[in-house]
Amino acid sequence: MSELLFDVNLQQLPDEYLTGEWTVADRVLNHTDPSTALAQATLFRLQPGLMEIQTPELQDQGSWTVERDALLNRPYLELQLAAEKTRALVTRLRRSVDGQRSQLNLYFQSGMELLLSQPSY
Repeated sequence: MSELLFDVNLQQLPDEYLTGEWTVADRVLNHTDPSTALAQATLFRLQPGLMEIQTPELQDQGSWTVERDALLNRPYLELQLAAEKTRALVTRLRRSVDGQRSQLNLYFQSGMELLLSQPSY
């Protein structure tokens, strides 16, 4: 039986809920260039100010911050790698009651959508 996950109110989302190691569980590229590091990423490690991604062929490091829009206070991730800078809207975050399991949905400026899960098994 799978553990229940509950939606987190994104307007009150603490930034630390986004930190940790995230596995890419699903990806929809839409019009995104499939050769970019973010489009090929299989793992994201987010620590305060530091982002590390892994793809099947490389490991890359960069930075990330959380920004919020003025109108609805929606959280955006500003992601910067050496060859890529983008922004992704956090569209959903679900967590278990004990905080040990989470799912994060991101929608990128390019139209790419990622479903990230934590922890990876």
